[in-house]
Amino acid sequence: MSETTQTEIGRVTHSRLKECGPAIWLAGDPEDLKTWLPRGGYGIVTNTVVLDDLTQKYGQLTEVVKRYLSITDKPVVVEIDGHTTDELLDVAHVFTAMSDQIVIKIPCAEQGLEAFSALAADGVETFCTTTFNLTQAAVVAQAGATHILPFCEPYKEVGVDPVWHVHECVEMLSGWEQRPYVTAALVRSVDVAAAALQAGADGIIVFWEVFRDMLHSPLTDEWNETFLTRWQNMHKAGLLEGIPVRDTDH
Repeated sequence: MSETTQTEIGRVTHSRLKECGPAIWLAGDPEDLKTWLPRGGYGIVTNTVVLDDLTQKYGQLTEVVKRYLSITDKPVVVEIDGHTTDELLDVAHVFTAMSDQIVIKIPCAEQGLEAFSALAADGVETFCTTTFNLTQAAVVAQAGATHILPFCEPYKEVGVDPVWHVHECVEMLSGWEQRPYVTAALVRSVDVAAAALQAGADGIIVFWEVFRDMLHSPLTDEWNETFLTRWQNMHKAGLLEGIPVRDTDH
């Protein structure tokens, strides 16, 4: 692997080889992600529902993707769709030609299978979305999808463990030498995010509001306030001389 180039294995895989723990992908309006992506987001993931809304705001889909690319040098996952494999590949080429940051996201469907294989041969990484069971995950993994996206919240809405599909994907793929990543999708709450990470997901996809809330805890707030008060005490007592402390009254 040491002789394999980044182009050959893909931008995301190359980065993940650094073994840096679960990837937290962010979704949302590019204007919001300008603030939140630099705070630890691994990259941007889109879906066609969000993209449909954003095109109403910003115009052509290509312009929306350009907005995402303009705010980061991290991976940008663009969801596409189509009725045939050829259509999917033609659409994918429009976006991969924009930047090597682009990763292509395709729904789980028959026409996507050859597309995953063809894109993998070209060194383009892919996300397979809308998987809801193990047989789907097995088929798209064999086809060459780089990331499998088990959906979570729809199961929670019908009273089923929201991460059971994450569990079974992680278990099935654990013995693969070059397995796809299992990235939990449709994660819309902190509790499901925690459950997906505990289930062994390689990553999760969350809107920036969930990412923000993942940092919160009443105990953290309590102890941060205690430590900040003591820090300010030292500052007021003149014991932080030479340290660039800002005036807490402003």
